[in-house]
Amino acid sequence: MSLPIIFRPEALDDLSEAFQWYEEKRSGLGVELMAAVDARLEQVQAGPRQFPRVRGLIRRAIVHRFPYGIFFVEHSEFINVIAVMHHARDPKHWRKRAGERPGR
Repeated sequence: MSLPIIFRPEALDDLSEAFQWYEEKRSGLGVELMAAVDARLEQVQAGPRQFPRVRGLIRRAIVHRFPYGIFFVEHSEFINVIAVMHHARDPKHWRKRAGERPGR
């Protein structure tokens, strides 16, 4: 049985911003990003523990073809996506969302 995926509002904002950025670069590229994210989320849903922990209970699934990571926490009844961030972005952004103090 696969767990439902729930996005934090900030993670949805991450996706929206990335989609818009890629669409401005080339029409249809944002759609390709979303397809890659969806495909990776299906894998997360099918087996969240196959993805490595990056800090505490937070796991990261790297999106194929695009330089993004999906940061999530598996709970008993759902998977919580806390961020979808570009690899070059400072990790303190997703750590802050996870309730950690920067620099920890």
